[in-house]
Amino acid sequence: MNLHHWWLAIRPKTLPAAACPVVVGSACAVSDHKFSALMFAAALAGALLIQISVNLANDYFDFLHHIDTPDRKGPKRMTQSGMIPPETVRNAFLLTMLLALGLGIFLIFKGGVVILYVVIASLFGIICYSAGPYPIASNGLGEVFVFIFFGPVAVLGTYYLMAECVTPAVLFASVPVGLMVTAIIVVNNLRDIRTDARAGKRTLAVIIGPWRTKLEFVFLVLFSFLIPCLMFASGCWSWAILLPLAVFWKSYPIFKTIFEQDGEILNMALAETAKLALMFSGLFAIGIVFG
Repeated sequence: MNLHHWWLAIRPKTLPAAACPVVVGSACAVSDHKFSALMFAAALAGALLIQISVNLANDYFDFLHHIDTPDRKGPKRMTQSGMIPPETVRNAFLLTMLLALGLGIFLIFKGGVVILYVVIASLFGIICYSAGPYPIASNGLGEVFVFIFFGPVAVLGTYYLMAECVTPAVLFASVPVGLMVTAIIVVNNLRDIRTDARAGKRTLAVIIGPWRTKLEFVFLVLFSFLIPCLMFASGCWSWAILLPLAVFWKSYPIFKTIFEQDGEILNMALAETAKLALMFSGLFAIGIVFG
């Protein structure tokens, strides 16, 4: 067991998913002259801790439920492979969750009862995503969970920390972020569709099948890029809101891989989708600030 094993355990390729909504929520605050560097740093750190907690919990509980097996197509899982003992991964998951809770308490003092609800829901979600009698990730609800928590909850929560209110414009801005981050989990579930089905893990991909899952991915990505166009067409935003379209071309090779390949090669598509989500969110944030 070494630092490289822990680096793999936290799944760094998924961490952009945690940063995207914080960046966009903060951009909305900048646009409304409400930005706070301290709240940005705290929200980003909290989001990363929650993402790492989810990843470690997923590593541990999927091993416990015999979902991860040696024929898994995704990146090597530390618990299943024996590289890190199960109890150590469990303890690391609990530690990161406690750190997230500690940071959450600080945010609650700053943001009040609304942030209290967000913190409670987030910590509850960490546990319920992979654990419990009805794990969210194993019962076709993973995409819904990811969209809600990495879209509206995270974007609006970040904005609320700085502005102490929410607006319809911020809610609308949260939608493409949630959709793009959800696309990451769709690739993950598409890659694992055969092994998940054999293990009894009923992800949405297992339920609807590979072809519909591929169409779902295309819809999520295309609709993400459509929303800045709708914002521009509304007349309330300048051309700057169209900046995310500059990286639209990067979706084509991902679509090509999704439709033509399967198995381990989809790990590359997953990483590229995470990069696309981060680039989209960064340009979308710039467009919000200058739009």
